[in-house]
Amino acid sequence: MHRHTGDVPARHNLKFKMTAMYLMACILVLALVALSYRQLGSSAKASSVPSVPVPSSGFNAGHHPPVSVVAKQLPLLKTADEAGADEKDKLIARMENRLRDLEARIQKLEKNAPKTFPIVQQLDYREKKRILVAGGAGFVGSHLVDYLMQQGHQVTVVDNFFTGSKRNIEHWIGHQNFELIHHDIVSPLFIEVDYIYNLASPASPPHYMMNPVKTIKTNTLGTINMLGLARRVGARLLITSTSEVYGDPAVHPQNEDYWGHVNPVGPRSCYDEGKRVAESLCYAYAKQALYFEGKYSWENVDVRVARVFNTYGPRMHLNDGRVVSNFILQALQDKPLTIHGSGKQTRSFQYVNDLVDGLVALMHANYSRPINLGNPEEHTIEEFAQIVKNLVGGSSKIEYVSTVIDDPQRRRPDITRAKKYLSWEPKSVSPLGQVNHLLVLLCYQAAQPCFLYRDVNSVPISPSNFSTRTPILLSS
Repeated sequence: MHRHTGDVPARHNLKFKMTAMYLMACILVLALVALSYRQLGSSAKASSVPSVPVPSSGFNAGHHPPVSVVAKQLPLLKTADEAGADEKDKLIARMENRLRDLEARIQKLEKNAPKTFPIVQQLDYREKKRILVAGGAGFVGSHLVDYLMQQGHQVTVVDNFFTGSKRNIEHWIGHQNFELIHHDIVSPLFIEVDYIYNLASPASPPHYMMNPVKTIKTNTLGTINMLGLARRVGARLLITSTSEVYGDPAVHPQNEDYWGHVNPVGPRSCYDEGKRVAESLCYAYAKQALYFEGKYSWENVDVRVARVFNTYGPRMHLNDGRVVSNFILQALQDKPLTIHGSGKQTRSFQYVNDLVDGLVALMHANYSRPINLGNPEEHTIEEFAQIVKNLVGGSSKIEYVSTVIDDPQRRRPDITRAKKYLSWEPKSVSPLGQVNHLLVLLCYQAAQPCFLYRDVNSVPISPSNFSTRTPILLSS
């Protein structure tokens, strides 16, 4: 059973509409008074008095014309004698003041109009869980919040908004099951929860390289604080690690037993090593025994580790810094599509809804070792560049430049564990479909920022009509 928790009783909506209609009636009365006064003051020219246009459809649609427009359309009052001129000015001043007051009241009513929310499921109190999502205002985190909220759980989002945005979750603000806390997990947090998803960390190269020390602190001190919280309240903790723990891998595809090939002092090391330490901390808390008051006690923190591979979807940053989004932005600006190195490097992309499904499945699985969550289909950088060039058109050319330091040459997950223990795998999408979808999303967000909440049963958005240099329409 589903219910729309954002709906208010019908009488509240009726009261709001009736109040707005009353205020509009007052405006019309004032306009009629002005017309009558003019007719009395200048009977000889009564036939030339213009009428005040009031759209009849406004009331039916639940809208009204701006009061300032009505005020401007009021006729200038003219009297037959000089003494009436002063009275006219006073009347106009009183009417203008009254109209401004009415306009302010209408704007206040509109601002306080009932807010509607996405449809959520109604859970029994025994099924409803208290869930903390650290980094819940970010790209992936906000989609996870959508899923958990629509399932009917009580969700608390903690975010410092370094890379996250309130706009990603604004459609939940005010909901009885939702709470937003502006907090940096580098500092301890005291809250009662049943499950913790820790997604708090910059994830794209431009963001984590912008402040490498902050990135390291978030992934180390932040993880310690989340583990401490999980230990205190007995909650299960899931952290999102990354495929970057494999570095520039020498094993293909990469399975969870591969230790990786990471440069510990390179420009990407703040993120790579930060996530590796975060994983180590999780398993240390899960295994460590504490000696207290003459006896040993086990930490026994219940942890889950997801190694996330490249992901795309709504709400991703326009300047994400990853290769395909870079190509799209360059092509849209008629700039050369720059390929670092030979272009034979490979990448794979999964849709964000698939990743969210995998995270939720892992949280509830009876398996605590690291699990890869990604799309095993890999394609070359050259292939992606050519697809972008053909789709966007324009005069962009493909240009080869120097190799980026520590740039992985191949990236492909082995998802055998995910299939076995989670019964999970991403929906297969061709490289053309991936680029096409990314192009639509980036263009749409650039032209009209729109961060739609996730439909539980949704699939990747596809363009219903696309041609070079024409408006892009998204299918419903």
